[in-house]
Amino acid sequence: MDAESLPYALDLVAGGGGGLSSEKRAALRASLLLLRRDYRFERVRFWGRIQGIRGPYYIAEGLGGDRAGPRSRLYSLNCVEWSLLPPATEEMITQTAGLKGRFQGDPSYEYDPIEKKGEENERIYEEEGGPMIKEEIRLVATIDQIDKAVGIIPRGAFVKTPLGPVHENRNFEGLSLTEAKKLNSYFHFTEPVNLKNRTLLQKADLDPSIDFLDSLEHDIPKEFYILEGHKIPACNLNSAFIIIFFWILEHPAGEGRQPGGSEELAVARTDILPHPHD
Repeated sequence: MDAESLPYALDLVAGGGGGLSSEKRAALRASLLLLRRDYRFERVRFWGRIQGIRGPYYIAEGLGGDRAGPRSRLYSLNCVEWSLLPPATEEMITQTAGLKGRFQGDPSYEYDPIEKKGEENERIYEEEGGPMIKEEIRLVATIDQIDKAVGIIPRGAFVKTPLGPVHENRNFEGLSLTEAKKLNSYFHFTEPVNLKNRTLLQKADLDPSIDFLDSLEHDIPKEFYILEGHKIPACNLNSAFIIIFFWILEHPAGEGRQPGGSEELAVARTDILPHPHD
């Protein structure tokens, strides 16, 4: 959610229980605008909220000219004072992989990584005297994993310039209903993995300006959900869910709708979600 359209965007998701009080909304919007000025970000977004036992973490991210470049992430406990989070590393993700349970809501809280469980198929830590893990590190790893798992964009929403930077495609008006049903119309907005392994023949039909990320068509679903009588792979459901809110939150005033004056977002309907056998 951009700082300028934050109040309206929050209204759109309030029905799901994700609302904020009037005081929090006012403080959050004002502080995000100050973040953009003080840190010289080109754009600042409200990433979301992670609820802890003692209180929530409010997460914001600052963007530069390259939309696919590194992002600066900050957290706040009161929507006014913000602290910059360090970039996520593989070491952080490995350290926090065995941590379970809710966040405490205190960034200085320390977890003891030494756990001994008797049940099979559960991780066993046998190192004695290991370093304590601060909750701030767990927060960094969690945000990074969420972004990698469900950061989805529709095909054509971003373009890659010949020099490398990625920008928003101002000519993009949304996917047609036909294209919205295809998994290859959606990309993971993270560093591509499968694309690098493709042969030149497989890349022949790709447009390098918009097909520079991994599409969802190569995802392997691990579990299924039942939605309106249809058995839908979990990865597809997550992707469609994120896409719906991507356009609602990024275009709260109605931009991005289909040509011809359609009053309905092309992908904001459960009856056009990809089916496993389509």
